[in-house]
Amino acid sequence: MTLDKATVSRADDHLVEDQPWGRLIWMVAGRMGNSDTMTVGRCYIDPGQENPRHHHPNCDEILHVLQGTIEHSAGEDIVEMGPGDTISIPTGVVHNAKNIGSDQAVFVIAFSSADRQTIGE
Repeated sequence: MTLDKATVSRADDHLVEDQPWGRLIWMVAGRMGNSDTMTVGRCYIDPGQENPRHHHPNCDEILHVLQGTIEHSAGEDIVEMGPGDTISIPTGVVHNAKNIGSDQAVFVIAFSSADRQTIGE
């Protein structure tokens, strides 16, 4: 697929994946037909929950916190993050996020591939 014009992703078009720990909402992805090069979504993690440690063998990830407080592990490093904080995770680095606050954590996630692949999630 090669896109040659801008596309708008409406809320009704987003793909929702409910998880035991929260929810993923995909706004841009190759499988949605609205990007050749990226995947973009929002992640919601419920208080006290965390997503499984995983990695992406084919893309980098950028995670930007909008709401809440998370503890993010990347490789052997662990960092606390809050609203406005951003982390860049290189291809292949094992990572996950844990909500350590009392409110739902919300963050935007972006990947350098339209076909985000995940191992371990």
